[in-house]
Amino acid sequence: MVRARVALVTVVAVALVACSNAATNEHRDIGRDATPSELAAARAVISPSGEGLPAGRGSVREGQELYETRCANCHDVPAFPKLWGGVGSLERVPQKSVTSYWPYATTLYDYIARAMPPRAPGSLHPSDVYALTAYILAQDGIVAADETLDAKTLPRVQMPNRRGFFTSDGKPDT
Repeated sequence: MVRARVALVTVVAVALVACSNAATNEHRDIGRDATPSELAAARAVISPSGEGLPAGRGSVREGQELYETRCANCHDVPAFPKLWGGVGSLERVPQKSVTSYWPYATTLYDYIARAMPPRAPGSLHPSDVYALTAYILAQDGIVAADETLDAKTLPRVQMPNRRGFFTSDGKPDT
């Protein structure tokens, strides 16, 4: 409860500062309007069931090549959280990695598609995102090393902590 109040106060404070800056034109002419395609991408929703996943497909092997050439420079440094590892650790000393903590594989796809790479978020082709998702999931054996993922197969992937989340009424999230 205290964390929620602190978060709310922080959001309100940031909003007030932003409005204040906008009102005084302090940050005039910075940035640009989003393009129609950027707005469409931001509105796209990929559900746990896979609804909203685009056409495309990618294999673990393709994902490994992409990861090694485009991702490892950031994700293989000690200061950056691991994407995999820690499966089964949540009951002991939790390692909140993608593969140990996240409940849906579609969430991983969605995150990569929206946020990666950091300097050009949303610029990866859907097939590249499927491949990277497959590679990350293969590191802990969640998918087979020869797996190819697409809009049909990705929602079927069962994440290790799939049953570790509950709805607001305390019932297991199914």
